[in-house]
Amino acid sequence: MLALRLTGRARFAVQLRRLLVAVFSAGTGFLLLCALGHAIGHPGTPGASALRLAWCAAPLAATVYFAVAVARTDPGTRPRSGLAAIGLGPARLTAVSAATTALSGALGSLVALLLFLLLRGDLVAAPFDGAAADSLAVGLPLPYPATVTLLTLLPATASAAAALSLRPREARPARAAGTRGYGRFGAYGWGAARETFGTYGRFGARWAARPATAGSSPAAAATPGPADAGAAPAGARAGVLTAEPADRDADSAPSAPASDPRHAAPAAGRLRTPDTPRRQNPNTLPWGIAVLAAGLTVETYAGDAADAGGPLSAGVLIGWTLTALGLALAGPGLTQLCGRLVQAVRPGALRLLAGRVLMEESSRVGRPLGIVCAVASAVYAAFALYGADGPASHPLGTLGALVVAGCTVATLLTAAVEARQIRADTITALLRLGAPKSTLRAAAAVRAAALLVLFGPLTLLVAALAAAPLTR
Repeated sequence: MLALRLTGRARFAVQLRRLLVAVFSAGTGFLLLCALGHAIGHPGTPGASALRLAWCAAPLAATVYFAVAVARTDPGTRPRSGLAAIGLGPARLTAVSAATTALSGALGSLVALLLFLLLRGDLVAAPFDGAAADSLAVGLPLPYPATVTLLTLLPATASAAAALSLRPREARPARAAGTRGYGRFGAYGWGAARETFGTYGRFGARWAARPATAGSSPAAAATPGPADAGAAPAGARAGVLTAEPADRDADSAPSAPASDPRHAAPAAGRLRTPDTPRRQNPNTLPWGIAVLAAGLTVETYAGDAADAGGPLSAGVLIGWTLTALGLALAGPGLTQLCGRLVQAVRPGALRLLAGRVLMEESSRVGRPLGIVCAVASAVYAAFALYGADGPASHPLGTLGALVVAGCTVATLLTAAVEARQIRADTITALLRLGAPKSTLRAAAAVRAAALLVLFGPLTLLVAALAAAPLTR
C-alpha cells in the first residue's frame, strides 16, 4: 500500500520513467512469449526455439538494467530523517523501491500477455496473419505454468536487482586515529595519511606531551604553545625527547589534532545510501580491453564457421555479449581518461571544472556509455548482415533491437539525471559564490563534446571490426 501511494504521488518525470520501465517490460515479455509460441508450434526443432529464448536474454538484461537505474533516481524512496522516525529506515525504503519496480514490471508483463492473446485470436475472432505468425502458436493451447514463469521472470529479476543495488551497506571501519600508517618510506601497506619527505626531521614532529606539574592546569601542561617551546631550556627539550621512546609502546606517534580531517574516523554504523559517492575504480580498463578483444575474436570464429556451413547465431550471440561486457568494463576508465585529457596542459576554470566532473562521474556515467557504444556497434553489424532483407522480414528481431537500444539510451539519460541530482549541492554552492550559469552550461557542453570525441570513433572502430567477419 505504501508503494502504491508513493507511486501515485510522484512527479511527472518520475512517472514517465516508471512508464518507460513498463513499456520496455511489455516488449521483453512479448518476446519471451513469442519464443514460447515458437517452441509450441515447432516441437521438432528444439534447438531453434532454445536459441530464440537465448536471444531474449539481451532485452531482458537491458530492461533490468534500466529498471535499476530508475529505482536509483526515485526521490520518493530515498532515506530521510522524518521517515526514519516512523520506522521507515533505509531497509524499509529499499523494500518499497523493490516493490515499486516489481509493480512496473508486472504491469508491462500484463500488457504483453494481453497483446499476445489478442494476436493469437483468443480475445477476438480473427488471429494475426503476418511475418511473425509462426511464433504465436495459433490454435494450440498455452501451457499456463510456462507462461506464468516467463511473465514473472522480468519483474522478479528487476525487483531483486533493485533491492541488491539499493540495500543499505555499512561503511568500512576506519583505522584508529592514533595509529600511524607507513606510506612512502615504509614497506607495509598504504596509510591513510602518507608520510612526506622530511617528516622525521621536522622540528617538534616527535615530541610527546609534557607531564603536568604542580600549580599548572593539565590542559596548559599537555599543550605547550609556540612561545613556551621557544623559551624552554635545552635540558627540558632533551628530557622530553629522551622520554618519548618510553611511551612508544602505548602510542608510536603523537596524537593528531581533533580538527585534522585526515584522521577523522567516520561515525560508527553509518550506512551507504544511493547518494553516497561511489568509489572510482578505473583499474577495470585493462580487463575491459581484454574482454573486448575476446568478443571480437569469438565473432571472427563465428564468421569462419558460417563460411564453413556451421551455426552462426550462437557464436554471434556470445561474441556480442563479450563485446558489450568489455565496453561496459572499459567505460569508467575511458571516461576518467577523457576527464584527465580535458584538464591537461594548463587548464582554465572551464576545462578544470569539466574535467573534474568527468573524473568524479566516471563510474556512474561511463558504464552506461560503454553499453550504448556496444549496442550501437551491434546495430551497425546487424544492418550490415541483414540490410539486404530489410527490417520488415524480421519483426521480432527489430522489436528486440528497439527494446535494447531504447533501454540503453534511457539508462544513460537516467544516469545523467542521477549525477545531476547528486551534484546539486555543488552547483548551488558555485552559484552562491558568483559563478555564472553560462559557465556551468559551457562546462556541460565541453563534457559532452569530449565524450563524443572519444567514444564516437571507438564505436565506429568496434562496429567495423564486429561487422567485418560477418559480411565477408
